[in-house]
Amino acid sequence: MTVYFTKEHEWISVDGDVATVGISDFAQAQLGDIVFVEVPAAGAAVSRGGEVAVVESVKAASDVYAPASGTVIEGNQALVDDPALVNSDAEGEGWFYRLRLSDPEELGGLMDADQYKAFCESQ
Repeated sequence: MTVYFTKEHEWISVDGDVATVGISDFAQAQLGDIVFVEVPAAGAAVSRGGEVAVVESVKAASDVYAPASGTVIEGNQALVDDPALVNSDAEGEGWFYRLRLSDPEELGGLMDADQYKAFCESQ
């Protein structure tokens, strides 16, 4: 599996034409304690850069954007039931949704882990 990151602090893990998306550990640390998450429904079409989900913390509410276009396969219901999963495992069990990629070429403009780390350090 290959993992990419966006400048909006989403991560996307790609396995073939299926991708899992969430917010980065850096993002969850900036947000603080997560109290609410809204994930997309299966079957929803998403476009790269479009708003897909919502995350709310004690500090702020933020949109989660699509790092790539495709069709949502599933939203993470466990996250809806227990939003704190984002704080405890943002880049694992705290994923937001899975999608079937419609254009894997869109991944070309994303950052790898080292590039993302350097990006965060420059913020």
